[in-house]
Amino acid sequence: MSTQQTLLDPSLHSPEVRDFETALRRRVVGQDRAVNSLARAYQVYLAGLAASGRPLVNLLLLGPTGSGKTRLVEAAAESLLGDIRAVVKVDCAEFQHSHEIAKLIGSPPGYLGHRETQPLITQEVLEEHYTEKVKLSLVLFDEIEKASDALWQLLLGILDKASLTLGDNRRVDFSHSMIFLTSNLGTSEVNKLITGGMGFGSKPEEDFDDLDQKIYRAATEAARRKFSPEFMNRIDKVIVFRALQRPHLEQILDIELSLVQERVMTATGSQFAFKCTARARDFLRREGTDTKFGARHLKRAIERHLVFPLSNLLATHQIELGDLITVDFDAGTSKLMFLKEYQGALVGSKPEVAEEMAIIPASSHRAGAARALARRASHD
Repeated sequence: MSTQQTLLDPSLHSPEVRDFETALRRRVVGQDRAVNSLARAYQVYLAGLAASGRPLVNLLLLGPTGSGKTRLVEAAAESLLGDIRAVVKVDCAEFQHSHEIAKLIGSPPGYLGHRETQPLITQEVLEEHYTEKVKLSLVLFDEIEKASDALWQLLLGILDKASLTLGDNRRVDFSHSMIFLTSNLGTSEVNKLITGGMGFGSKPEEDFDDLDQKIYRAATEAARRKFSPEFMNRIDKVIVFRALQRPHLEQILDIELSLVQERVMTATGSQFAFKCTARARDFLRREGTDTKFGARHLKRAIERHLVFPLSNLLATHQIELGDLITVDFDAGTSKLMFLKEYQGALVGSKPEVAEEMAIIPASSHRAGAARALARRASHD
């Protein structure tokens, strides 16, 4: 009697993981490899198949500064735990000397300052942001190449046995933790590759793929030179973040402008809507494009050229509650100019109109504003 067999598809993800992936891609641009690795780790956790006695996953994140390494961890915290700050972060630059390790694990009993030195990482800290649905902690060791030998020894135990012994002999369990380690190793080599002719112009996709391969090799070689084999053997996956290209910066510009609009809408008593013209967007992108600093430079350009002027306009009452502002570019002065299209345009709007203005993407503000105002006019 023949047995009927069904071909299974192990590439399918559960709805929860698909939602997680979607949320990450909305917040982290151009880093599909990192998003996929994190989604796979979360799927293992949901299925209950995580290996016992070790962290859920140990990820080493390499790549150019401003490419989204820390942002990935923050986006995961926001999506899974509901708070972008729900990350246990250890800045390894603060632990460059062996004696500073007491700030992390506390001083042993009998040592000077034992009672005054509270450990940075405890079991309570790891479990502080647990939710009813997700009992996970996200632990970030930032710039690990700057860590002292004492911190390295602690890291080896955490990565291998999911365990840390504090100064007072309490044990901290990391078996329900995702461990992220970031490093800018190989930055100088990577910057030479990025600025060596690729830039952000219109290049064939094969050229960008070739650049990614070169960046991957440069970063991983730098990591192997710096880190011992016993450390690298405890890493589940080394992820090298891609250099951001112009389409990525366009998407990041959308995200950042939307975040500025959210900040405006949550400000007490000064909510207004703004929309950026194509010329204003081009200006911000040009000012924020820097091959060495990635998206971080774009954020600074938005703060300098958009947020600071808007704050001045608010402080001098040139913008008031409910106004609709158009942000354009003045070629004569090479600066952004701010035009009040409608005074109090959103005041008295139906709640759904104001809500629409708050959530529309920055690239759609013109059409969204027109729709909102048209809707209001139709009800007047």
